Amino acid sequence: MVVIRLARGGSKKRPFYNIVVADSRERRDGRFIERVGFYNPVASGAAESLRVAHDRVTYWKGVGAQLSPTVERLVGNAKTAA
Repeated sequence: MVVIRLARGGSKKRPFYNIVVADSRERRDGRFIERVGFYNPVASGAAESLRVAHDRVTYWKGVGAQLSPTVERLVGNAKTAA
């Protein structure tokens, strides 16, 4: 099954997450098919904290990919903000 989920990056105490399309059997930070955005929970000032390519998320949902609960919440937030 293909899933759209978060892959953690960044350093200790400074998380940064890529929103990726991956096979559900792969590791959390392992191989992925496509990067469709990012989420930076510790962004401050004018730094962008969330970016999502809505067209690619819609495409992947159309071909059967499932969104993780956190990504579903983030995509909803990004749609209302845009």
